[in-house]
Amino acid sequence: MFRAAYRRSESDGATGGGRAARARVGVVLGAGAARGWSHIGALRELDALGLKPDVVVGSSIGSLVGGCYAAGKLDMLEAFARSLTKRRVFGFVDFSFARGGLMGGERLRARLEAELGATRIEDLPIRFAGVATEIVGGHEIWLRRGLLSDAIRASYALPGVFEPVRLDGRWLFDGAIVNPVPVSVARALGAERVIALNISGDSVGRGTAIQDPFGRPEPPPAIGEPANDSGVIARWWRGSARSAADGEPVPGLMTVMVSAFDILQDRIMRSRLAGDPPDALVQLKVGKIGMFEFHRADELIAIGQEAVRKAAAEITDHIERPRLESTADA
Repeated sequence: MFRAAYRRSESDGATGGGRAARARVGVVLGAGAARGWSHIGALRELDALGLKPDVVVGSSIGSLVGGCYAAGKLDMLEAFARSLTKRRVFGFVDFSFARGGLMGGERLRARLEAELGATRIEDLPIRFAGVATEIVGGHEIWLRRGLLSDAIRASYALPGVFEPVRLDGRWLFDGAIVNPVPVSVARALGAERVIALNISGDSVGRGTAIQDPFGRPEPPPAIGEPANDSGVIARWWRGSARSAADGEPVPGLMTVMVSAFDILQDRIMRSRLAGDPPDALVQLKVGKIGMFEFHRADELIAIGQEAVRKAAAEITDHIERPRLESTADA
């Protein structure tokens, strides 16, 4: 469907000797923690449609999926994601209360390095960048060189959960803090047409101002169960057994952190996309699947595939327009 439109240049007498050259296409993969497995299905479907991007940019888990795609490792990542169970997910958790996050991330780091080895970003066949945030300064950092595994870890280092990553003298953490769906980065890297894959769930809406904050609120949607469902750690992770004054359970540390981060990311995403919209925006609607439900890869990958199928006409309309260049530029 797309292959002819993107991979061929044709003479066009109507343009006075000019030719229609394919526009450089960028694919942007948004943040979303475990729900980012839906990016795998979306990329599979884009491949099936014949769309081969020139630029891939990701933030947070979008960096993980996008980086593996650019390195030709998507099959590996999909097999890994589909193999995860609640027990296996918890096996990757290495609690570390003495450092900058609840988890050291060493087990995930070892797995990434084993799969990606010494792969460097500048050697990838597709132009790639991961987005991270610098601690203290709050700068948006574009990771365009160096070890791919390091860039991925820095981009998904969720504040308070994973310890930050030090690269080139900077302490970095999750790129979703500054740019959850980094369309601007793809354009800066030369993409003339941009397809953005944005993860949207039911847990965060547009939000309103509540003038009577003392009225009883609607019950919040479920955040998603932790990997470990027993013991002190699980109670601390998802919520306290004791009740508040009105009888409702007190939210646990992880519930509070995830909810706050989800709301923050949603507001930033809306602002950034309003200022720099993509040519085609594909909404990966993951419903009530939680940010840490990594064991639900089968469902999420199917959601990504279906989302791109439904958006194929929009993608065609916005992306398939040729870029005209004179023969003198050829």
